[in-house]
Amino acid sequence: MKSALRYIISLGLAGGLIWFVFKDINLDDMLKRFAQADWRWIALSCVLLICAHITRAWRWGMLMEPLGYKPGLLNSTVSVLTGYFANYIVPRMGEVTRCGTLYRLEKIPVNLSFGTVVAERIFDVIILLGLIGLNFILEFDRLSSFFTDIFQSKISGGGKPAAGPNLFLIIGGLIFLAGIIAVIVILRSSSLREKLMQNAVIQKIVGFLQGMLEGLLSVRKLKNPGLFFLSTAMIWVFYYLVSYVLFFCIPETSELGMLAGLTLLVVGAIGMTAPTQGGIGAYHLLVGSVMVLYGLTQKDGITLATFIHGTQMLFMLVIGAFAFLFVLVQNKTTDEPVAAVTNN
Repeated sequence: MKSALRYIISLGLAGGLIWFVFKDINLDDMLKRFAQADWRWIALSCVLLICAHITRAWRWGMLMEPLGYKPGLLNSTVSVLTGYFANYIVPRMGEVTRCGTLYRLEKIPVNLSFGTVVAERIFDVIILLGLIGLNFILEFDRLSSFFTDIFQSKISGGGKPAAGPNLFLIIGGLIFLAGIIAVIVILRSSSLREKLMQNAVIQKIVGFLQGMLEGLLSVRKLKNPGLFFLSTAMIWVFYYLVSYVLFFCIPETSELGMLAGLTLLVVGAIGMTAPTQGGIGAYHLLVGSVMVLYGLTQKDGITLATFIHGTQMLFMLVIGAFAFLFVLVQNKTTDEPVAAVTNN
């Protein structure tokens, strides 16, 4: 019952965001622009997306080697694809589906493979945080003014901001300073630490941070940590290129530069973490809004977001369906000899 309620809420959230994003968009005009797109770039984007998932499967296999398992690259890739397919159907089901698929193909216990998925997700979060920091440094003027406008418009009721990026910098500095002071006070007071650790939210935060640390330390057990870091870098380079090459599909976005691609990668990754099917709605809202900073109209930004998200979603649904068929065929062929022996 609880799972069904979460699914309904997720669908409702996705539907609400989609309505909000597209309520002022002429869908017929958008479809015409899609029809005029250069599909060669879309084909290249799909190839790059497959490369990203194969690399992710390769990295996943490295994490399982210290546990005594060495899954085949094909089976690992199929498992990864089924996981992404599941995420487009039910949010947060991708990891469980991926591990369940690998068990059916390689008989690797789900609890062990799931632990490695958590470890690799930790590294992805760290990379994403690093990219957010890099993006903010390289595009400070654009991004700070963007968030300052949002912050001040909320306070002034939609009026024009009176100050620029300096206000955002001051607020950020004050928050950072307050955080340092709070950490010092907590570390110096054992009684305060004990009280805080009784709070369920604090316990979850501490547990998450401990998990991140354990995930980082797990790399020491790998046979070749260098290949692990190389594969991690390759995954994110592929992710960057998957979206960047789609700039050239539409004339309105063909002049966007590489920094715009970095912003798209970061903001899009944040949007994909929303509790909706495949980040639907949240991705469109965030990407459509932030692309205005690079000279696009809100309409063009939403068109770009829809184009990128739509092509990736359709491609993953198709290839994910083939991955599920592969699993069914593999299980059928492996079960038949067992049935024959049993009958004899």
